Amino acid sequence: MSVRENWSLGASCTDPWPAIVQRVRAFAQAHAVPQRELLVLLPFAQHLPLARNAWARLAGAGWMPRFETTQTLRDALPARPQAPEGPSGDVAADRLAAARLLGELSWAQPVRRADPALFEHWVRGVVEMAHQMLHAAHALMPARRPAYWDQAREALPPPLGPAATEAALARVALEWAALQDVGPADALFDVRAGGWVLVKAGEPEPLALSLLAQADAPQLSIETDPDAQAPFAAAAPDVQILQCADFEQEAQVAAAQVLTHLSAGQAPVAVIAQDRVLVRRLRALLERRGVALRDETGWRLSTTRAGACVAGLLALARYRASTDDLLDWLKSTFTAWDGELPAGAEAGLEQAVRRHRWALLSEVVEARLPAPALALWQRVVALRAQLGAEPRRVRLADWNARLQAALQACGAWTTLAEDDAGREVLEALRLDVAGDGLAAESAFERQAAVTSMDLADYTAWVDSLLEAGAFMPPAAEDAEVVITPLARAMLRPFAAAVMPGCDEQRLGPVPASLWLSERERAALALPTRAAAQQGQTIAFAHLVRQPSVSLLWRLSHDGEPLGASVLVERLLLERRRAALLEARPEDPRPMLLVKPAPTRPSAPRAPALVPERFSATSYEALRDCPYRFFALHMLGLRETPELDDEVERRDYGTWLHTVLQHFHQQHEEAPLDADQELQRLLRIGAEQQLVLGLDEAAFLPYALRFGRVAQQYIDWLMNHERNGGHVLRSEVPLQSALPQRPQTRLYGTLDRVDQVRGEQGPATLILDYKTGNVEALKRRQREPLEDTQLAFYAGLLRQAQGAPGHQHPLRALYLAMEGREIESIEHADVEATAQTLLQGLADDVDRLSAGAALPALGEGALCEHCDARGLCRKAHWAETPDPAPSGTGAQA
Repeated sequence: MSVRENWSLGASCTDPWPAIVQRVRAFAQAHAVPQRELLVLLPFAQHLPLARNAWARLAGAGWMPRFETTQTLRDALPARPQAPEGPSGDVAADRLAAARLLGELSWAQPVRRADPALFEHWVRGVVEMAHQMLHAAHALMPARRPAYWDQAREALPPPLGPAATEAALARVALEWAALQDVGPADALFDVRAGGWVLVKAGEPEPLALSLLAQADAPQLSIETDPDAQAPFAAAAPDVQILQCADFEQEAQVAAAQVLTHLSAGQAPVAVIAQDRVLVRRLRALLERRGVALRDETGWRLSTTRAGACVAGLLALARYRASTDDLLDWLKSTFTAWDGELPAGAEAGLEQAVRRHRWALLSEVVEARLPAPALALWQRVVALRAQLGAEPRRVRLADWNARLQAALQACGAWTTLAEDDAGREVLEALRLDVAGDGLAAESAFERQAAVTSMDLADYTAWVDSLLEAGAFMPPAAEDAEVVITPLARAMLRPFAAAVMPGCDEQRLGPVPASLWLSERERAALALPTRAAAQQGQTIAFAHLVRQPSVSLLWRLSHDGEPLGASVLVERLLLERRRAALLEARPEDPRPMLLVKPAPTRPSAPRAPALVPERFSATSYEALRDCPYRFFALHMLGLRETPELDDEVERRDYGTWLHTVLQHFHQQHEEAPLDADQELQRLLRIGAEQQLVLGLDEAAFLPYALRFGRVAQQYIDWLMNHERNGGHVLRSEVPLQSALPQRPQTRLYGTLDRVDQVRGEQGPATLILDYKTGNVEALKRRQREPLEDTQLAFYAGLLRQAQGAPGHQHPLRALYLAMEGREIESIEHADVEATAQTLLQGLADDVDRLSAGAALPALGEGALCEHCDARGLCRKAHWAETPDPAPSGTGAQA
């Protein structure tokens, strides 16, 4: 019978390893165990160098015990072959196997067809529970496992009542797991050591307890956990608890606290990754300051650029893949096409896509692409064809081959293989990174050969692996900051510890267990919520024993109030009971005094940038707000258009102008009666919707509106023609010199020019279609000099050579298409207004050329919808502006 000893570490011990090493040496000497035959099992791999270094310092030369974890010990021994019909332990392969297993059950087949999301939830749950059961069973000696499975069958609830489905799924997981009678660590039960030492931190691993239970050599158990009745009795006296207002302040305060420790020579500093999102922000703040980091938590593969590249390529193969998807993927920096693409291919493709507002890849028209962009586009089309080839539903192994071929075709394969995260992505997807093929008998290979998927299934499978996989970035040598989970900070001597995320949502709560009650899980030796909460409490108690600890939490998140974690409240309560003084929290962020520098209204002068050509739109911008004219028409700044299939009002306006142009061309060539003209107009509308690529669903509200407008327009047109009006030309492009300043050119496109009866013979009528607010148009005509567009068009028509109807008296009106009826809002005496407008334009151009200022004079709705708003920053102007700059500004 082996000799068993227990020993507890002292309560207040910031570096436990010297004491642990001394106790191990004393144990070996007391039982005459040669040091080289002593096997010391540690909780985590991070403890291995700490234990070995402490032994080397204290014991000097000579044999060292074998310091291991159960994982490192298992990796050093040959694995035994497992049963192919049971779970393999590979999550990717086992999910495929579980899906096939459940798909063969009659009661699960309807759910698979009717609710794929619920079926996938079942698959994930069965795999998770089967793995938990395997972990519990394989922690036992092989001879005790049959009894465990029998006990588990008795403990599971019968598949009856409201939870019948969950109970049935649990039994499926149990029977499937029971098929795997060989555990990955079975070779450990054959290990023989002269003596065993188990260092405990938190709940000891069941496998380690089983190894010691079957060993007949002397054993020592070292307990390092604080007293469960008073876990915070040995907490550091200067624990700081910092309340922050929000997410960003918490990240900034945590970063400042870390930098404060480093500036004081306190390194390494532990950052506890309780809030993964906030820690990523914290890491970015520290990297800006050049801090050497080691991240032991890793990033999800789905958040890496390499993962986004692979997921983006699959997204391009979807039927409704968007041009946004394509542009994002092209900018992933992983593509390296074979053979040189023409210069500017990517930029040219993006410009064409934005110019034509193609939201979907299916809308792209090759004939409209410039040559460089066409070369790139054809390669993209080939990639999509490669991934979407027939048959559409193939084996998973074939999908992997397609994906690998597509990555190789675009050059991303080599780039991914040379990237640290890229290699992790390729390996997570079980792609052949080494080029020598997968092992023929691997669990994944077996499942991939019999599992069929379509593109949607395969994409979901890839996304799930990228979401589950983790990438560990290369660690800096001699890292000053170590980012680690709470549990792995135990027994590690840090100079200081900073733990953000100590709020009631992120520290304390434990997710509910899957399908089984706590009592049933305890009977099966599965993880329980109570055990998880106790483990979290012990790990937190270990942390607050560090020399200097800062705990941070925020008062609100996304507008919802947050309280401190129950563990923080418990720590404060125990300290108050012990009459310990609380450390006064101090914001570690340095105070920076900033002198007021109010933003003043800008009034630039740019005589060298005065345009040589003016349209009605550009001159109206100058009159409305000179600064807006400066930004949009002198500097040429433009907001990048969004790429989506949403139909906006301007899309409707463009479509309507095109429809009316084609309608009047056909109407002049072959007039019909009113009913036939209405059908013609509606038919042309449908045709132009297809030509312009307007999404049918998104365009439906406008199509319904046009059905009413079309009838009103035909009625108005028939009455217009009965009164002597007829169309001269539609969409008339004109240009001419400004009479008062010939070096300045005028240009524009008139929606329509008609000939009508005047008081003294024929007259020319300029019509401009409007789909906006009718009352706004009427208000504009009450002050004719405020209406730029019709007056500009009248002046342009009068001055342009060969303009239709330029020899007749002019009239001009807006044709409002959005009211209860078609309304005409005429600009009275438009020729007189045109002369005044052109003279004002000449005067304004002269002043701008002489260096006149261009202040921001816009007000109200004009500013709210201005593309230059972010440049003039009117919302940030000082309340008391500087005196107006000297000189004459551009007149409005």
